[in-house]
Amino acid sequence: MQINRLFEIVYLLMNKKHVTANELAAHFEVSKRTILRDIDALAMAGIPVYTTQGKGGGIFIQDSFLLNKAFFSEDEQKQILFSLQSMAATELIDTKQVLGRLRGLFNKPGREWIDVDFSRWGHSAEDNTKFELMKDAIIGERAISFDYVSPLGEQKGHVAFPLRLSFKSKSWYLQFFCPRENEYLVFKFNRISNMKILGESFCQNDYQPPEMKSVEDAPTEPLVEIKFAVSPYAKYRVYDEFAEGDITLNPDGTFTLLIPQGQWIYDYFLSYGMTAEVLEPQELREQMLAHLEKIRNKYQART
Repeated sequence: MQINRLFEIVYLLMNKKHVTANELAAHFEVSKRTILRDIDALAMAGIPVYTTQGKGGGIFIQDSFLLNKAFFSEDEQKQILFSLQSMAATELIDTKQVLGRLRGLFNKPGREWIDVDFSRWGHSAEDNTKFELMKDAIIGERAISFDYVSPLGEQKGHVAFPLRLSFKSKSWYLQFFCPRENEYLVFKFNRISNMKILGESFCQNDYQPPEMKSVEDAPTEPLVEIKFAVSPYAKYRVYDEFAEGDITLNPDGTFTLLIPQGQWIYDYFLSYGMTAEVLEPQELREQMLAHLEKIRNKYQART
């Protein structure tokens, strides 16, 4: 806690200009001797803090002092403010007070030069409530229970020791230790529902979660090269949903895409409706027709 206290002492001195050791001791609920040791530590660190004796004496900091000149470069200041502002946008952590103090210390205006919001459109309140619960569970080292829908559509209840939230590839993921399975698991945060904090506690230091693997590290199906046409109204989706290195814009305006084979290809291109058409390979066009016929038969069976 000493580092936090030293930081706040500097902040108070830069704003109040003059304060007594007794006032600081009362503010931080520590002894006057502790405050004097803190002042010595600040002076040894190069902060221009001075003390005067007698009537009107006390502790003050040099008027021309700015924390940014002592510790942080211009680029480091921007990086710190950017990081805190990003966290504030998710409402995972209340950073407004810290941001305000750092802007004052860095002598930066309070304009919001970037806005980051990881919540889904139309689900901000719901997502933020889940984030708040998860933050409390991780920081408080409390077990949670929740329901989860797997990629196979199975819904199952879980008890977990939450360890880390990660944002990867446009989605939040929860990494946790599952006491029932005795292993570390990673679940997509949006598929978690009915989350509750339990009375059971755990110690984070007892768990060392492995590094989360990227999509590139996961086993994939063989790749297939697909040539397809997309109407101007839907071209944005190609750039939104695939990496630049995976797509090629052909001279005739069509696209060539190298992606893993699988059932998902049919559903993906059908999601374009009439705005996209698979041109090559011919085998995939025939498979798409067969898939469409199955859908047609399914709807005819209920008419």
